Amino acid sequence: MKLLRRIVLTAVITVGALCVTVEWAVPVALSYYAVRKAPSIVRIVPTALSDVSISDAPGIKLSYLGYAFDAPWTDLDESQTKLYPTDKTAKFRVDLHFKSGLRLLVTSVPARALVDDLPKELQTSPKILQAAFGIDTMKSDYSFNKMVYEFTPDNMNHWDFRRAPVNRDEYLLIIKSIILSPSASSGIFNIQNEGYMGFQQGNPQAQPHGIIVSLYSDHGAVEMIFTQKDYRKSVGITQPEINRVIHSLRDVPTQNPQVQARLEQ
Repeated sequence: MKLLRRIVLTAVITVGALCVTVEWAVPVALSYYAVRKAPSIVRIVPTALSDVSISDAPGIKLSYLGYAFDAPWTDLDESQTKLYPTDKTAKFRVDLHFKSGLRLLVTSVPARALVDDLPKELQTSPKILQAAFGIDTMKSDYSFNKMVYEFTPDNMNHWDFRRAPVNRDEYLLIIKSIILSPSASSGIFNIQNEGYMGFQQGNPQAQPHGIIVSLYSDHGAVEMIFTQKDYRKSVGITQPEINRVIHSLRDVPTQNPQVQARLEQ
């Protein structure tokens, strides 16, 4: 009987040790492994722009999709302007080409497009995401992206193993690894104007192929991608030029998807 009890006790201890390993040791190991394997870009966090000056070069006033802004260039090739989707009356994207080779893609995004779609993408409920990320964070795309951009692997809590449908830090690490563009490796910057707040991915001084500007308001968002892969200007696009576009962005009434462009007076 004593031998049997020792065998049973040994079995219980072994099973208990395995459970502890599965419940604690394995998640800890996987958590540290995920941090080690995370791309270096996820360690970059938003900072303030070092150059907040605004270009005063001759330019054009543009109006698309219910938004208007100034562009500090006068060589827009209107023959190449395209609105998308091409097969529908309602347009949400315009592709602009300048004769210099610079290209600007502007996309209109509904308010809360990201946070409203996230439960479906993560296959969970809005309440669960609010519990994981915070109610205030889930109120807008700007607040959610702010949380994602400011997260780094150094913030990872390796010892939080509560059985929850969503592990906050793990998802933040995954989401940030996915949503950042390669341009963000040269910097992520906080930007804003009177009606919008957002982020810029890419430092013009590094001359990345593309610089992404995302601006958010309570009623919608605008994403602008400045593509300079074929830009023939040797110095590339400058921060003051981007600042001109950012600070001039505003809403305009629109009844149809027509676009307008005219030289500044």
